[in-house]
Amino acid sequence: MAIKREFGKEQPYIPAGPFKIRIPFVHYKFEWADYVQGLLMCAVCLGAIPMLQEYLGMPFEVAIAVVVLNGILYCAHVFLGDPVVPGWVTPAIPLLMLYVSDYKMGPERMQALIAFEMTLGLLALFLGITGLGKKIVHIVPNAMQAGIIIGAGIAAVNVIFVKGARFDQFPISIIVCVGLGFYLLFSNHFKSICKKNRFLKIVSNLGILPIIALAIIFAPLVGETAWPKIEWGITKPAFGVLWTQWTFFSKNIGFPPISMFIKALPMVITAYVVLFGDMIQSQALLDDCKKDRPDELIDYDPNRSHIIFGLRNLLMSVIGPDLTMCGPLWAAMQVVVCERFKHGKESMDSINGGAGSFRFGTLTGYFLLPIVSLCKPILGIALASTMLIQGYVSIRVGVMKARTANDLGIAGIMAAIVATRGAAWGLAAGVVLCILIKLGNKPKYDVMIFENENLDI
Repeated sequence: MAIKREFGKEQPYIPAGPFKIRIPFVHYKFEWADYVQGLLMCAVCLGAIPMLQEYLGMPFEVAIAVVVLNGILYCAHVFLGDPVVPGWVTPAIPLLMLYVSDYKMGPERMQALIAFEMTLGLLALFLGITGLGKKIVHIVPNAMQAGIIIGAGIAAVNVIFVKGARFDQFPISIIVCVGLGFYLLFSNHFKSICKKNRFLKIVSNLGILPIIALAIIFAPLVGETAWPKIEWGITKPAFGVLWTQWTFFSKNIGFPPISMFIKALPMVITAYVVLFGDMIQSQALLDDCKKDRPDELIDYDPNRSHIIFGLRNLLMSVIGPDLTMCGPLWAAMQVVVCERFKHGKESMDSINGGAGSFRFGTLTGYFLLPIVSLCKPILGIALASTMLIQGYVSIRVGVMKARTANDLGIAGIMAAIVATRGAAWGLAAGVVLCILIKLGNKPKYDVMIFENENLDI
């Protein structure tokens, strides 16, 4: 029986320095509705497997071991007091793919990934402990932030459409499934009819799960994948092989040289800018919940979040280097949890219970062979859907990040360079353009892009 909280107070916890330890069934009620949804949505997380296979050459059993380790660490957020549904650093994934592709497949590429993820973890940990995170990101001009985010969006689309990539393998399935996804997620028409139909409202709260369900049936019908062969039992992640052959403990890989840590810095800065955007979004979503649920005091601390995802990245760089990285937010599912939380205490007692139960659900799903085997043939389509949806969101957010016509111009050039030549060249171009165009700038000469529809020069 979970400890009850007083009206308007914070959910009970065990204080531990910057952390607030919450144990399921003890410090919050287990929310079975969110657990079941997590059980189904684990299919999205399994989309990391084809990335690990294609860009790192990992066998399936090793790749799923990485996914499981990530899944265990997802649960650390609510356990340590961060009331969010954590996820990948999705906008930065295509940029990291480009970055590691500059290194030869094998030990050299693994060292590059380890150096990057370890540096990202150490940076986040340092900024969280010192409280410098919010101050650091404000140093980066809006034009450069927009360029990084737009560049990530372009790279996400390019990863799918480059010759010989996923689109060439599953063209019909990607067109149909992603088309459905865009309609369900972004269409104002769908949002309007959802208000009148309870079933469609439920569908809208499922994120990209309907896309995956459609792909499982549609892709085999058009002959682009085989029908899934349902297997029973539990999965057998190859943890031993992962730790002895795919980490720096392996004699073939070894610890990365210092030069790789230095070369990783531009990519680390790029990923961190994306991470900071996720934390701003987390704060906004939780603040929005407070209006409807005055019965629970929600404490979101960006410094604590820094420490948790910093530790996750640092640990994964040692035990299971991962292309998806360890981010502070799965935005789509945080929205779903928050919306259910808003419906009242009868729907969800505590935001901690909803977020924690959801991630326990995804973790359980990784071990259920029927779910894994059902999704295995369409993981490439699931990855394409994730990347294209992320591309759409990143470009939209990136453009909105720009404040002036000059910001948008700088962002466009920088984005193209980030997407084609990588983070280092993109950041360098952004710095030079900002100096040339914005040095000594007088605001009265700026053209505000949201106040002037015609920007013809």
